[in-house]
Amino acid sequence: MAKRRVKVLDTTLRDGEQTPGVALAPEQKLELARALDDLGVDIIEAGAAITSEGERKAIKLISRARLDAEICNFARGVRADIDAALACDVDSVHLVIPTSDIHLKYKLKKTKREVWEMALDVARYALDHGLTVEFSAEDASRTGPAFLREFLSAAVEEGVQRVCACDTVGVLTPESSRKLFSDLAKRIKVPVATHCHDDFGMATANTLAAVQAGASEVHVTVNGLGERGGNAALEEVVLGLSHFHGIKTGIKLNKLYSISKLVERLTGLPVSPTKAVVGENAFTHEAGIHTHGVLVYPPTYEPISPEVVGHHRKLVFGKHVGSHAIESELKRMGLKPTKGQVHEIFEQVKRLGDRGKLVTDTELRAIVDEVMGRELKEMVKLEELTVVSGNRVTPTSSVKVRFGDKEVIESGLGVGPVDAAMNAIRKVVEGMSNVRLQEYHVDAISGGTDAVVSVVVKLTDGKRIVTARGTSGDIIMASVQAMLNGVNRLLWDRKLGGA
Repeated sequence: MAKRRVKVLDTTLRDGEQTPGVALAPEQKLELARALDDLGVDIIEAGAAITSEGERKAIKLISRARLDAEICNFARGVRADIDAALACDVDSVHLVIPTSDIHLKYKLKKTKREVWEMALDVARYALDHGLTVEFSAEDASRTGPAFLREFLSAAVEEGVQRVCACDTVGVLTPESSRKLFSDLAKRIKVPVATHCHDDFGMATANTLAAVQAGASEVHVTVNGLGERGGNAALEEVVLGLSHFHGIKTGIKLNKLYSISKLVERLTGLPVSPTKAVVGENAFTHEAGIHTHGVLVYPPTYEPISPEVVGHHRKLVFGKHVGSHAIESELKRMGLKPTKGQVHEIFEQVKRLGDRGKLVTDTELRAIVDEVMGRELKEMVKLEELTVVSGNRVTPTSSVKVRFGDKEVIESGLGVGPVDAAMNAIRKVVEGMSNVRLQEYHVDAISGGTDAVVSVVVKLTDGKRIVTARGTSGDIIMASVQAMLNGVNRLLWDRKLGGA
């Protein structure tokens, strides 16, 4: 098992884009395809050319980008889908044919013989036109085992190069997955792929079980995107194969976090903080006993080093914080507090945590500055903010800030007044300090029409990452305050030579 190499087919651009609310422009699809190729994906399912003109444009761009990966097109069992794929210059088609009684009776309204003949005709048509064919049985996990074997075997006799069994509605378990793929791998003469959905939260486990049983290709999406509960997550599957089973893929593990962030940005779907491998909390520690253990010896509470997947370790300060974490952070900042100062900082953080408040980096450092007598100088100061919005007006914002002895003025457009203001302040910030906004979210809103809004942002200057908060009865001002609070903290720490 340790010497096995499994191929990865990534379907983020097809099955992943079928996630409700996700739609990628052709240029975005090309950007992501390049990143997937750089990641080491073997096969990129670029989309379904029959879908639309925009989809065909995207697939053509990807096919002509001279990537190392095989470029694949999703196709139904009709010749028109093959023609559309051929027009886009793809290398292969993922020919998906329903096989379960449920799909045949209620979706296709065809007999098994009719579907059999239709599928083999289309497979032969694709092969005759020079395409590699991966022949998939849709809803294979609810298909009679005997018919499934005969159907896939017939496709192999026709000349298809690969077959796939799809757990379309995620009803497999690791035990049944292992049984299904063990049977197929023994009887089918070409590579067998597994395509698992996550309706019951079992997609990763079922995919690993399928590979253990003999599957030699996995279908995955970045961040587990996909319809309903999503697909097997690329980052979980490839790390699981490597870490638990010593099975190799071509994936560069240290780029998993970065491609997760790219997909998050392009799709607009935020990754859950607790998402395995790539979530922001995957290597974040707050509880005192955990932070102490990680500081002494990271494997105490980390199964792998965050660097393995290109992530980073972070200690969070809240009501569960321990004094060891406080001492470690102060040391990292280059400070030498007394025991009394450490205790006072520790107590203030605890009090904030007990009030149910997230203690951001800027708030922690404000506490440190106060206790240790360090005065934070406001290096960037807001002088003027104007926002214009209306039902017939494109939201526009202009902002003027003072940075040392300089005045900086910028403007921005947006889909709404907050977006316009953030775009304007982002231009100011990026221009003066090389700081980038990584995340933005409304952390808390009080009730009533006079609600107080708390906005939290995450900023980076390429070396450090800080979180900062802005609070106001006006969400626009809260957002701008959060940005400037974070920028001031980064610039002040840089000036002091701290973290």
